[in-house]
Amino acid sequence: MPTRRGPPDTARLDRIVAEARRAREAREQTYRERALKLFPWICGRCARNFDRSNVQQLTVHHKDHNHDNNPADGSNWELLCVYCHDNEHSRELEAAARGASAGAEAPASATHRPFADLADRLKGGGSHET
Repeated sequence: MPTRRGPPDTARLDRIVAEARRAREAREQTYRERALKLFPWICGRCARNFDRSNVQQLTVHHKDHNHDNNPADGSNWELLCVYCHDNEHSRELEAAARGASAGAEAPASATHRPFADLADRLKGGGSHET
């Protein structure tokens, strides 16, 4: 014998809908959602176009690398695809590593000066032997 269901719990449904709306509004306030509204969905490096089917592969890069610096006008953001974003951060890490190692061991400077006497040669009419 089938059990009879009662009327739907409208208060519970109202709470679920209200919670979903609050979650959407909170999500829209994140810097990613704001950046996606401000800028065209194009990678700032490789110029790849994105649409709703692949926008999850588009990331927000903080130009000054400070994730707490999120001005409302988006001036610290650029949209990059995941590949270009990874490349950007890899270049930053490599530059930091080079900077740390450069201080420890500087490359030797050149000692040969092939044009050291060029001015004298030009003044003398090129009569110097090499």
